[in-house]
Amino acid sequence: MEYAAAGGILLVSLLLAYQFGKGYSRKGKYIIWGVTTMFVICPLFSWLVSMGYAHYERNGWAAVAMLAILYPSTFIIGLVLLLMGIFRKKDTVRRI
Repeated sequence: MEYAAAGGILLVSLLLAYQFGKGYSRKGKYIIWGVTTMFVICPLFSWLVSMGYAHYERNGWAAVAMLAILYPSTFIIGLVLLLMGIFRKKDTVRRI
């Protein structure tokens, strides 16, 4: 039951982030997706994958190990997206 709830929250948050980013420039989209990745996708995705792996292995320490690997790596990906959005120059139109 908790897997379905976490998966549902993850899916709804992805859809909301997509809807919020529709009208923004590339810079705004990077910021929205960076924040969404760091604070929504990172914890839920890491928890879902690590708990699934722990059930597969039937070992609770497997979940701890997977969380220790997945959480920081996905958080860093979100941080990079956020920083790309913050420090990106304004979008310019190229004329060929």
